[in-house]
Amino acid sequence: MINPDKIRALQQRFGIGSAAGSVAVVETSDIVVLAVKPQQIRALAQEIAPAVQRRRPLVVSIAAGIREADLERWLGDPVPIVRTMPNTPALVQTGATGLHANPHVDETQRDWAESLMRAVGITIWVDREELLDAVTAVSGSGPAYFFLLMEAMEKAGTELGLGRADARLLVEQTALGAAKLAMEADAGPEELRHRVTSPGGTTEKAIEVFSRGEFTELVRKALKAAYERAQSLSQQLGEQE
Repeated sequence: MINPDKIRALQQRFGIGSAAGSVAVVETSDIVVLAVKPQQIRALAQEIAPAVQRRRPLVVSIAAGIREADLERWLGDPVPIVRTMPNTPALVQTGATGLHANPHVDETQRDWAESLMRAVGITIWVDREELLDAVTAVSGSGPAYFFLLMEAMEKAGTELGLGRADARLLVEQTALGAAKLAMEADAGPEELRHRVTSPGGTTEKAIEVFSRGEFTELVRKALKAAYERAQSLSQQLGEQE
């Protein structure tokens, strides 16, 4: 349900326009962003399809798991569609987004889509739509992997005697610093790891434990499981009628 009070509050806060419904938005837009839950997108797409066919806007989808072929089936073909896979750090303008354009998207529209998603972080284009499932496994679900490691490090820190607040602050700043260093360094993560791992030192002992637990193989299996689940969900969502 549309909440008029929230609409007015958003208008006043951001100086934006509003419309009474989705069709009215499409009728006056060059770019239409589909930002609803995947389970709701079929009904929305079919609702706006006549307006999309008349207006021919660029359609940018951030609905996880909804394939371009299904969007084209619901919206009508040909429609320029860019499918994207952002992640939650977009909330703090440090997101990572994968994009794929269907054949109806021209260079100007590609620039529009990229500029839109760059407002909340970095972007990469993939030349095959199925690679968005790999993007999902790496960066779409990726923040949770880092949160899991941070959670485990914080817990271990408290077991070693640190206060919870101090352990959390140390873990958060270390994660931020490591990411910043990786982004700005002239080397990849393997080389950076070697640089901070002194022979016979504390870091080497910790890395040895990770290696004995087959950490790298565990990460590979986890991302493969996420990738396969992304493929499965895309098929299920597309088959819903």
